[in-house]
Amino acid sequence: MSLYEGIAIVAASAGLALMTDAGLGHSGMLAVVASVVAVLWNLAFNAMFERWESRQAVRGRSVRRRIAHAIGFEGGLIAFLVPLFAWGLGVSLWQALVMDLGLVVFFLVYTFVFNWAFDRVFGLPASAMGEPQPA
Repeated sequence: MSLYEGIAIVAASAGLALMTDAGLGHSGMLAVVASVVAVLWNLAFNAMFERWESRQAVRGRSVRRRIAHAIGFEGGLIAFLVPLFAWGLGVSLWQALVMDLGLVVFFLVYTFVFNWAFDRVFGLPASAMGEPQPA
């Protein structure tokens, strides 16, 4: 998680600084807060996803399931971060959403690739292996 968030903070800081006149320091602080939100959301979302996944008849993580995971995670994160960016950058929710679109595209691909690589290196969690668990 530290590696993922470290890369995310650098990318988000640079992206926010390029899209606004907030400066790298202000953008960096906002990126750190966004990272904390993302970590908390990651813990909650993955717990819910793995609980759902453990009850599925089809095991493993197909490309389709990985895409659903990435979209679900990023969709929830947008709901948390757009208001934060609007407040932190002093822009409207619409402007924050538009600015966030570039970050969303980056993070959709980044999340998908990072999680796929993580599973390849460390293996699938128990929720994706073995027999389905009763509801």
